[in-house]
Amino acid sequence: MDDFLELIRKLKDVDEAIELLATQIELSDRIREALEFAREAHRGQARKSGEPYIIHPILVAVITASISGDETMVISALLHDVVEDTPHSIEEIGERFGSDVQHIVEGLTKIVEIRDEKLVPSDSDEKLITSALSFRKMLIASIEDVRVLIIKLCDRLHNMLTLDALPPAKQLRISEETLVVYAPIAHRLGISKIKNLLEDLSFRYIYPEDYARIDEYIKANHQSLHIRLNSFIGKVKNALCMRGFHRLDFEVIGRVKHYYSIYLKMHRKGIGIDEVLDLLAVRVIVKEPIDCYTALGALHLEFTPLISRFKDYIALPKDNGYQTIHTTLFDDESIVEAQIRTERMHHLAEYGVAAHWKYKEGETEEGDSGVNLEWLRSLPYQDDSIEAFYEMAKNDLFSEDIVVFSPKGDYFTLPKDAVALDFAYAVHSEIGNRATTAIINKERASLLTILKNGDIVRIVTQEEPILHCSWIDTVKTSKAKEGIRSICRARTREVNELAGYNILATIFDKRPEEIRQILQEDEGAGGIQRVPEHIDVLREKIHRISKRARIREVRVWEVFKKGYKKPGFKKIDHLNFFTNKTLEKVEFDFCCHPKAGDDIVAFYKENRAIIHHKLCRNAYEKIRAGEPMLFVQWFSAKLARYRLIVALQNQKGILARLLSRLSQLGLNVTSIELGIYRSDAAEYCQIEVESEQADKKKIAQEISRQFKLVEITPLDDAYNHK
Repeated sequence: MDDFLELIRKLKDVDEAIELLATQIELSDRIREALEFAREAHRGQARKSGEPYIIHPILVAVITASISGDETMVISALLHDVVEDTPHSIEEIGERFGSDVQHIVEGLTKIVEIRDEKLVPSDSDEKLITSALSFRKMLIASIEDVRVLIIKLCDRLHNMLTLDALPPAKQLRISEETLVVYAPIAHRLGISKIKNLLEDLSFRYIYPEDYARIDEYIKANHQSLHIRLNSFIGKVKNALCMRGFHRLDFEVIGRVKHYYSIYLKMHRKGIGIDEVLDLLAVRVIVKEPIDCYTALGALHLEFTPLISRFKDYIALPKDNGYQTIHTTLFDDESIVEAQIRTERMHHLAEYGVAAHWKYKEGETEEGDSGVNLEWLRSLPYQDDSIEAFYEMAKNDLFSEDIVVFSPKGDYFTLPKDAVALDFAYAVHSEIGNRATTAIINKERASLLTILKNGDIVRIVTQEEPILHCSWIDTVKTSKAKEGIRSICRARTREVNELAGYNILATIFDKRPEEIRQILQEDEGAGGIQRVPEHIDVLREKIHRISKRARIREVRVWEVFKKGYKKPGFKKIDHLNFFTNKTLEKVEFDFCCHPKAGDDIVAFYKENRAIIHHKLCRNAYEKIRAGEPMLFVQWFSAKLARYRLIVALQNQKGILARLLSRLSQLGLNVTSIELGIYRSDAAEYCQIEVESEQADKKKIAQEISRQFKLVEITPLDDAYNHK
């Protein structure tokens, strides 16, 4: 594969590119016609590197043919830039090459090429939004035909192979998007060949120094690594032959792990490359599924397995159809990952969804890949927030998987570190909404319990939905996040609407039903849900009701006969009220413990304002009952919240000095956790603080003058994710 890609990277001649295409697929009359059409359409165009532009679509077609072998996809790859870059129309493509090619090319054309977009600096806040927009365009354009995604991945692979021709800023920009958008999609489609290549190519441009260090180590130790690898392969072959396998019944392939995989392991564990034990991996390829288990037994009898890393994806396939047994084996002083699969499983693991076209077996209908793409169809494409969409999609694409079971034996694939509430939403959104607790392996547990591979989980529910708004950052799956966000958004809207009538009713000494009636008669109920949060809307409603009341019968609105007291602002502590009632003190109710900056509501009782969190269950019942309420806001701007991780040297009184310093900086400590990690030199603690200072860098600079600040992370209150 390396030689094949190097040949693609160096090719500059059109005729040589066509010859290479002919080695991957027979050049049928339709393919030859598409070639000539594309050559004519792109005549006179050149790439940044100077060679004729037609080289690019031909080589994209070469890569597409190598992984799919499908004539329609190869033709679409040849024509993928024609509509975007030439005067030819999509209708003309359809007339000449058929509706199937037209459909794919149209999907590819909808995905705006990054090379034509205005460059966004690597460190810009716009980078995430731009990536998310491209991400969503890709998925929307591909939802009806996954072939669009496959060709787009091949297109991106060729662009990455020839990235040297572009300026450094653009190299970095395209590499970053490749790593966060294209590689994860290749991973989810199961096309590991392209996923690994895209990761390594991006890694080289984004982290050149880390790439160089790994490359230098691998090259310097090439001989010893391959001696170890060949030795282990020999041991594996002998172990299989000793337990009944014939030499022709299996194949053992060895490899050094790809660079980005090594980098991630070093980064996660904080170790150098010389400390990475499992640099080597082997694949054992056998004929039948039952042989996989025989081979597994042979390897476990010959080598000591690291059982915590054993995974059986044959009995429990991944969502994308991936099937392989993973086991990790001790060999002398190192460990080696072993994967065991059949030839058919190997093709699926290498080519993923594209394996349907490359290795057709006549078992599936045309257009059916045999791969579960429900994750693609279920993403919230029309979500108003690009960042929220990107966050949810990325969570689903990047995650490592675990498998957990229902008591009936149904299995569910969830991301690593998923909690019981993720499982509840995976079963059904209504189960997630009404979940109260979990039974994990027959023991009662919190819904926030992190699940382990193989857990058996049952969810206990109640009839009414339960708000878990503050848990949105704890759950891992997009389905759980969107489920929580949706139910909390609906509750917030309901609370705001009811509270709007209650606040107005308190001002006018009336029942909420009377306020509702007068506003509806005057067609003034629109926007009532904005009353608790926007003073201008509240004033407009007061004016409308006052005007309407004065033309009604005096016996109904005798309050105006007695004289109407106009509301005004009243500040108590950190709260600002707009009311015409006597207000002497403020109390915070014990049931929900609202903190500074939380969304709150205020109830009026005996000249007191009683504060609850807006989504408090007790407050909800009071609001529904129509209890008197006041308009309330935090007086100062909403406090910013941060999580700090600080390394404290082992010195007497160091913690007291840190807390004193935080107080001097105006940081209010809301929680502190000591000893999250210890070393001989220092103890690490985690502290959550509130501050009126919104500039994270300034806070970090001030703390770092006296203490070793490891990390500072802004914390958005989970209730505000709506």
